[in-house]
Amino acid sequence: MKKFVLLICLLSFWGAALLPAKAQCPGENIAFSAGEDLSYKLYFNWKFIWVTVGSANMNIKKTRYEGQDMYRCHLITRGNKLADRLFVLRDTLVSIVDDDLVPYYYRKGALEGDRYTVDEAWYNYLGDKTRMKLRFKSHKNEIKRLEEDYKECVHDMLSMMLYARSFDASDYKEGQKILFPMVDNGKIEEQTLIYRGKKTFKMEESKTKYRCLVFSFVEYEDGKEEEVVTFYITDDKNHLPVRLDMFLRFGSAKAFLTEAKGVRNPQTSIIK
Repeated sequence: MKKFVLLICLLSFWGAALLPAKAQCPGENIAFSAGEDLSYKLYFNWKFIWVTVGSANMNIKKTRYEGQDMYRCHLITRGNKLADRLFVLRDTLVSIVDDDLVPYYYRKGALEGDRYTVDEAWYNYLGDKTRMKLRFKSHKNEIKRLEEDYKECVHDMLSMMLYARSFDASDYKEGQKILFPMVDNGKIEEQTLIYRGKKTFKMEESKTKYRCLVFSFVEYEDGKEEEVVTFYITDDKNHLPVRLDMFLRFGSAKAFLTEAKGVRNPQTSIIK
């Protein structure tokens, strides 16, 4: 349950291998516009039965930040009453990027179980460097701060998703590994994705079929690769995250897109 927020964000991280080696990493947004609103239903395998355990919503709006017009991406993930009996989940994430998809601010407030943490990041651009200011407040109200300069692109979970949605994956080969840096819990770490190819699937509780690009998010423990989630994004210009299959230590979980409003481009990946 507590990994739902991270995994929904990772749904669109497929293009991170193409990040340019300069601090600001400007990009051209061709995938989304202000007004996009995506809703998800979360399921858990309970004694061989799939039950609904929560929901998530992600929306993008225009905002003003430091005197500039920017995009504000907002993600809320929460469990329902059934899930609360096992594990309370109330997470809220905000990321602010400019029209070139360059990040400026990130915040994640996470209530997971009986622990509440706050993760924040500020981006300042000085020539060819990014000065990162990180602040992490633990569930014990302990404050950890970090300030460092980077020459590489640095992103948080949401800004990376927005940035990567506009990449072209047509040259990807099955098995290709994708590395990307990410801000989380007051530090910056590299993560790994593996491209699995293309697949058509029918949406849960619906007759709608999608053509998708499929990826796996993996972790490494004692040198062994462990798959954490398999996820699907639409094979069109929107690159909408539509499905994820999660392999958790306490069971299996899934998330499916249930509604998409304000989508920028025609949804040509839908098969009727």
